[in-house]
Amino acid sequence: MVYRAGIIGTGGIAGLGILGMHDEADIGQKKFKASHAGGYEETEGIELVAIADVDESKLERFGDAWEIPEDRRYVGHEAMLESENLDVVSVCTPSYLHREHVVSTARSASDPAVIWCEKPIAASVGEAEEMSNVCADTDTELVVNHSFRFTEKVEQLRRAVADGIIGEPKSISADFRRELMRNSTHLLDLLVYLLDANATRVSGYINEENDAVDALGGTREVTDSGGGGHVLLNDGTFATIDCTVARDISSMCLQFIGTDGKLYLNNDDGEWRYWTLEDGVHIEEPVPGVSGAWSWDVDYRQAFPNAASHIVNLLNGVAENRSPGIEATRSLEIIVSFYISHYTGSHVDLPLETPLKDVRITSW
Repeated sequence: MVYRAGIIGTGGIAGLGILGMHDEADIGQKKFKASHAGGYEETEGIELVAIADVDESKLERFGDAWEIPEDRRYVGHEAMLESENLDVVSVCTPSYLHREHVVSTARSASDPAVIWCEKPIAASVGEAEEMSNVCADTDTELVVNHSFRFTEKVEQLRRAVADGIIGEPKSISADFRRELMRNSTHLLDLLVYLLDANATRVSGYINEENDAVDALGGTREVTDSGGGGHVLLNDGTFATIDCTVARDISSMCLQFIGTDGKLYLNNDDGEWRYWTLEDGVHIEEPVPGVSGAWSWDVDYRQAFPNAASHIVNLLNGVAENRSPGIEATRSLEIIVSFYISHYTGSHVDLPLETPLKDVRITSW
């Protein structure tokens, strides 16, 4: 059986190409593996059969690049969901549209079994919770595209941390590029995923600097910006997050310090290092159970085919959702709390309650 997939939003991450990751001349002309369409094309048992967008020029460029028949290029997601019987739908629109597109897809006549939604899950915690609830009510698996969860090395590292290679985590410092919603959702999801932890208190800072509107050719201003802050996790770990610097000078770095050792992860330079603590002395060793270091060129690009393969396994009923909406809400809640803390001048306790759940941070 070959499952049928559709895409809502035919921009960069869907498969059109992204400035800063791809040459401008190739955007809309080539097929990119690190995309939803690329993931489908690389995976047996699933086929991209339909696309939808309100921007007809993007729709045509994407359709030509990915060889989608003209009668399956729909202006607006409603038309696609009314006409096509789909097993999985990718939502690749800006995050402030995710709630509308996920909810309408889950309730549509197309009735997909899986929705593969781009990160961050939504613009507000309330929207994210509604998306998860509607998908649960309609028996739809909501898979959020936090790419690190779909890479083998991160899975190996998560098992190693759970096995106690650093002992009890105590302190984390983590750095990545601005903006908080667009980029640091990856960083924060990786942090809470590796530790299987939730935030309980947040203190935030917002620098109101944004690269995405210009870099992505955005047609409207958004509230997303650089920032960071301090996060206390429910296991007692204290984390410092810095996502204030521009893309061209940034690195994704995380350092974990625990009672029995420490980890240093630099995903831009492809350097993962580990020290075990013996008699008060840190001694460097290879990271236990991990085959090499993570890289954007290999692991990130492979994450999309891995995610598509995982979706096939979900459709076949032989897997549990590796990146459900309820877990994606954890990183979103931290980001929203950074904004609330900055603009109110106070600490924020989590989980958020209404009306703070309804604070919206718009992003591309």
